[in-house]
Amino acid sequence: MKILLRKVLVADVHSPYNGSVIDLLVTDGNISSIGKNITDKADIVCEEEGMIVSPGWVDIFSHFCDPGHEFKESLETGAAAAAAGGFTDVFVLPNTHPAIQSKSQVEYIVQRSKILPVHIHPLGAITKNLEGKELAEMYDMQNSGAIAFSDGLHPVQTPGLFLKALQYVKAFDGVLIQMPVDNTIGTHGLMNEGIVSTKLGLPGIPAIAEEIIIKRDIDLVQYTGSQVHFTGISTGKGLELIKQAKKDGLRVTCSVTPYHLFFCDEDLKDYDTNLKLNPPLRTKKDMLALRKGVLNGIVDCIASHHIPHDTDNKVCEFEYAKAGMTGLETCFAVINHSLPDLSNDQLVNLLSISARKIFKLPSISIAEGSKAELTLFTMNGSTTLTKENQKSKSSNTPFLNKELKGKVIGTLNKGNLVLN
Repeated sequence: MKILLRKVLVADVHSPYNGSVIDLLVTDGNISSIGKNITDKADIVCEEEGMIVSPGWVDIFSHFCDPGHEFKESLETGAAAAAAGGFTDVFVLPNTHPAIQSKSQVEYIVQRSKILPVHIHPLGAITKNLEGKELAEMYDMQNSGAIAFSDGLHPVQTPGLFLKALQYVKAFDGVLIQMPVDNTIGTHGLMNEGIVSTKLGLPGIPAIAEEIIIKRDIDLVQYTGSQVHFTGISTGKGLELIKQAKKDGLRVTCSVTPYHLFFCDEDLKDYDTNLKLNPPLRTKKDMLALRKGVLNGIVDCIASHHIPHDTDNKVCEFEYAKAGMTGLETCFAVINHSLPDLSNDQLVNLLSISARKIFKLPSISIAEGSKAELTLFTMNGSTTLTKENQKSKSSNTPFLNKELKGKVIGTLNKGNLVLN
């Protein structure tokens, strides 16, 4: 199978063709030729004005609900949503039923993903049954293909246990992913604690619920020398703590969600349950601080936090709605819409290169002889997600029927071109 991409702008700082407009020929899943006006006959020719090609994008925090809750999402529909969003690699959460906490469950995900259009990497649970009481068999899971370890939507609360986990994974240089939320602070909170929550009459979750976990885990990293990635950072102060940890030479990295860059707590005035999130939307000041953190490089990567929910869990009173929104299919357009000053190189670093480095995925470079795991996108045009064109099973997103700037054209992965 030969696939020819015509007149594409290369966005890859590790490629000798970075910033150049070229033709790119892919033969049986590998880049066989790069140059101007390639004349080789191809089975598929793809050409679109303003098309940009980059190393395949990586999402590090998505919930595919499989096994156990396939009525919300399955590996097949999640992979289709990921490909539509421009992702070639996705890390899936262990918050399934049963939880991904043993080598057999990890192998289930790994084997099922082989026939799907994206590479699905399971995150192994840190603790058994995600209960935060006893460590899971992380060594066995790592040998079977777990990319990193996290309790996902139920972050580890006990410092002593998290310390043991950090010491455990150090033996094989593993990475722990922590969503920094102290569940004992603002336990019954529904949104950010502040002026807006008071006006709306909703119980709040204070910013310190995030910051106290970040401080704690940074101290534990300093003690152990292990590696932690914080995801879903929502406060400016939390970002400052991570910035200082990096200056101190600690192995700490972080990611933010697209929706924490797009929305703030003021957008909850209509009680839209799609904006009920964990961590919650913070103040406008926090939102702007996160945007600044992305632009100046404190934020390492973007994590979609794709959390599908069925209608019953979202079309209800705000108090009873489940937290989370889908995010894979709109991730790029939301980032592009929120941060129009991002350069192509910055965008690709946030969506691909940095995550590959942090989690030790094989690096992908646009060069002859390299494997073709590519994302095709354009700053031109627009993205409008509808119930008719969405690939995810769930529609819990505030971006439905909203026009966003920028468009994912498709992915070239595993020898197949998937176009939107």
